[in-house]
Amino acid sequence: MHKIRNLLKFFLFMVAAAILFSAGSAASVEKPRQGGDLLLDTYNRIEGKLERNSFGFPLFLESFEQNNRVNVNVYGTFDYPFSSVVNVLKVPANWCDIVSLHPNVKACTSSELTGAWLLTFYIGRKVYQPPEDAHQVIYRYRNVDQHQRYLDIILSADEGPFGTKDHRMRFEALPLKGGKTFVHVSYSYNDSVALRFAEKVYFATLGWGKVGFTVTGTDRNGKPVYIGGPRGAIERNAVRYYFAIQSFMNTLRYPEKSRFSMRISEWYDLTTRYRKQLFDLDKKEYLTFKTKEHKNQVTLQRSIGTGLQ
Repeated sequence: MHKIRNLLKFFLFMVAAAILFSAGSAASVEKPRQGGDLLLDTYNRIEGKLERNSFGFPLFLESFEQNNRVNVNVYGTFDYPFSSVVNVLKVPANWCDIVSLHPNVKACTSSELTGAWLLTFYIGRKVYQPPEDAHQVIYRYRNVDQHQRYLDIILSADEGPFGTKDHRMRFEALPLKGGKTFVHVSYSYNDSVALRFAEKVYFATLGWGKVGFTVTGTDRNGKPVYIGGPRGAIERNAVRYYFAIQSFMNTLRYPEKSRFSMRISEWYDLTTRYRKQLFDLDKKEYLTFKTKEHKNQVTLQRSIGTGLQ
C-alpha cells in the first residue's frame, strides 16, 4: 500500500509538472507576428483595463478556450524606460534568474552552443529539491526582433512532459510616453491525449479547489467564482512569471550582492496579494528553499562555464 501511495504521489507530481509547462511555458496560441504595430494596437484596446482591474496596478489578463486549447495573455506596464527593459531581457542568462523565482523551478542554467543560446529548466515540487532530482527541459533562446520601438523574445522547447510538443514562451515590449514600457507575456504548446487525461486526475485530487483569475459568475453570497482546472492553472503561472520579471527589474537598482535576497522577498510579497490563487507556502519556507536552490544553480552554472558538464 505504501508503494502504491508513493507511485500515486509521483504520478500526480508529473501531472503538476506537465501543467506547469502548459502554464509556465504554454497557454497562448501565438498570433502571426506583426511586430510592434500589433502590440501597439493591443495597448490602445486595453489601456483603460490596465488601470481599472482587480490587481491594483497596471496589469491585465485575458484567457479563453478554443479547440481544446487554453489561451492566456498577460499585459502590463513597467515604470522603466524601454532601453532598460531591453538591456536586461536581451541577456539569456538573466532569464534563468527570472524563471527560477517560480517555486517549481529548482534551477536554470544557460549555455551557448554553436551560436545558439540554450536554457535548461529544472522542474520539481514546491519544496526544496536538488537539481539532480528534478526534470530537465531545454529551451532555445531567440531574440527575434529588436529595434528602437519593439522587442520580441521567444524561448522554445521541442518536447515537454506527457507527449506535449513545441513549448514556447514569448515576451514582447514597446516604449510608452513618460519613460514607461508596455509588456506582453504569452505562451503556446501542442497538447497531447496523455496530458488531457493527466489533467483530469490532477484536478480531481491534488489540484481540487485551485482557481485562476477569470471570474465566471457569483456564488449564493454574491462573491466572485473563479475559473478552475487547466485554464486556472495556466492563469496562475502566467501571473507568477510576470511578477518574476517585475521583481527582477525592481531590484536592479540595488547593490548586486543584495539583489537575490530582495528579489525572492519581493516576488513572494507580490504573489501573496492574491492568496486565493497564488498562495502555496509561508514566506520563511519559500525564502529558505529558494536560497538553497539558488546556490545549486550558481554551482551548476559555474560547472558549465568551466567545461565540467
